[in-house]
Amino acid sequence: MVFNTLTFVVFFAIVVAVHALPLGWTTRKINLLIASYIFYAAWNPPFILLLWISTVVDWYAAQGLVRAQRPSARRAWMLLSVVANLGMLLYFKYGTFLLHNFTALMAAIGVDYRAPEFDIVLPVGISFYTFATMSYTLDVYLRRALPARRFLDYALFVTFFPHLVAGPIMRPTELVPQFETPRRASVQQLCFGIGLMTLGLFNKVVLADTFLSGAVERVFDRGKMPGLLDAWTGTLAFSAQIFCDFAGYSTTAIGAAMCLGFNMPDNFRFPYAAVGFSDFWRRWHITLSSWLRDYLYIPLGGNRHGPARTNVALITTMLLGGLWHGANWTFVAWGGIHGAYLIAERGLRARFANYRPGPWAIFGLALLTYTLVNVTWVFFRAKDFTTAWHVLGGMVGVHSHAKAILPTIFLVAVALVIPGLLAAHWYMRDRTLESVIARTPAAVIALVWSLMAFAIVISQGSGNAFIYFQF
Repeated sequence: MVFNTLTFVVFFAIVVAVHALPLGWTTRKINLLIASYIFYAAWNPPFILLLWISTVVDWYAAQGLVRAQRPSARRAWMLLSVVANLGMLLYFKYGTFLLHNFTALMAAIGVDYRAPEFDIVLPVGISFYTFATMSYTLDVYLRRALPARRFLDYALFVTFFPHLVAGPIMRPTELVPQFETPRRASVQQLCFGIGLMTLGLFNKVVLADTFLSGAVERVFDRGKMPGLLDAWTGTLAFSAQIFCDFAGYSTTAIGAAMCLGFNMPDNFRFPYAAVGFSDFWRRWHITLSSWLRDYLYIPLGGNRHGPARTNVALITTMLLGGLWHGANWTFVAWGGIHGAYLIAERGLRARFANYRPGPWAIFGLALLTYTLVNVTWVFFRAKDFTTAWHVLGGMVGVHSHAKAILPTIFLVAVALVIPGLLAAHWYMRDRTLESVIARTPAAVIALVWSLMAFAIVISQGSGNAFIYFQF
């Protein structure tokens, strides 16, 4: 079940209505838990077993961590959680990838190894809920948090349907306490939540799917060498598509939770107005960035042991962050390039520590950041390195005699969306959506909401899955 379908609209209306009934808080939480399992089972019911395994293993591992007296016992409980969660993730997401690479390695050294064929189906959202459940036991192990008091609250945290399959990646300390006391959305929360859901679906259905997807698919999926205009148009279109698709999901998820009376953290803060790559990662996929920082970068040493150790920690974190996104070396390259950007930025900041850029310098740095980020999106979107090199070659003008790939209508669509998206990011760079809405007349808000809702309804979409479902 995906947010951009009529099935979800009916499902969500029923969930909100049942949640508003005058029932006991425990009963309403059970209803939410059942609804979340139904939401996930709409894809593939047997994979609910994986959710149950993660939930039960991590619940008892956390309880064991609290009771354990010896450090070795605490490490054993922690490792049980990590091995169980990463084991499932490695098998389902990376099993085929590892097997193919092992086969290629054997062939490279002259061994004719023929791997058996496995038809492994990737459970939707496994990367997201695995990280969420691991943070629970890791926080208890590191004494950052206490275990949940009730199994029901923890089970609901794991399965809560707004964030279950594509984030935001929630921490138990952010959501479990909200399940301890009765919650219903106020009228203001309900209205704001519906507004966020409309904004998120507008980004996904109208911008990502209707305006941008056609140009992206023609450039990256047709196997042709694009010229300069086509390569840049397709890449810029994907940079906007991936933002509108993923930020659209996160915004819809946050709005859905708000309609039920719960709060979830922002996952995007207008990243295409970032000045520098550290600023970009403070604005892009914020909950993943903070997870990688807290559970990978800092344990690897962070910035506490000198520049060399910091650079190793940075590149390792970004390489693994790239691999988290998909079982393909192109994702590793994407993460590695971002790691190189961050290392270079740290060196430049140290070299020019006393430099204070003016407005035009800031604009130039932001434009450079946006351009270089777009280069990385080529590796993120391309299915293989051959396609990536073709697109990058087009972007630098290598294919000067290439035939046009994109029709005029696609060029116009991208030319309309990109400037508007960048203008919105720059206007909102140091603002919040709440503050802007608070200063905007109610009539204007109603008009904008109506136009977005109308555009969603008339868009001839087919309920395309969100891009990040594959991760």
